[in-house]
Amino acid sequence: MGKAASLFLATAVAVCAFAPVLRAAEEGGHATKPEGESKKDGEPKKGKPGTNVDMPYLMAPITDADGKLSGYAYLSTRLTASSEANALVVRDKLPFIQDAMVRDVNALGITTSDPEKVDVPATEKRLLADAAKVMGAGKVKVLTVCSVNIAPLHPVQTPARDVPPEQMIPAGTTPKNPVKSRCD
Repeated sequence: MGKAASLFLATAVAVCAFAPVLRAAEEGGHATKPEGESKKDGEPKKGKPGTNVDMPYLMAPITDADGKLSGYAYLSTRLTASSEANALVVRDKLPFIQDAMVRDVNALGITTSDPEKVDVPATEKRLLADAAKVMGAGKVKVLTVCSVNIAPLHPVQTPARDVPPEQMIPAGTTPKNPVKSRCD
């Protein structure tokens, strides 16, 4: 009985000693930017530790001006919940959120006037609205599109041996979508 009582007493003392540290962390005792200060484009958007929920890849169709399918955009996204408790609820309802997002990107296009460039800000706004519709108001703060990978439906084949240089695709063309993840 003496060992159990001393173990209980040691646990109680440890919890009391760390309670102020945990409370300060929960109340935002660490350095953060003020709420109204906006982040630069491309800068990572992060919430408090434990509030970020990485979503499975979202595959969105890309169509050309004629409405024909030209490829797919693979979107890596992250939801930031308003609290740690809401993050757990988001994880529980992840299939429903993902279903709403898949329906959205299949109903409306995600590209700009250039069919090879994804309109990231508009897509983030739409997907955040989908998540808020499933979760309810105030439970999801931010949705970030971390990276965009575009896979053409019919990739360019290796050119034939005797193709004139003016018909060859230039090597080193720059991608039109974010290359580096915005969530790192």
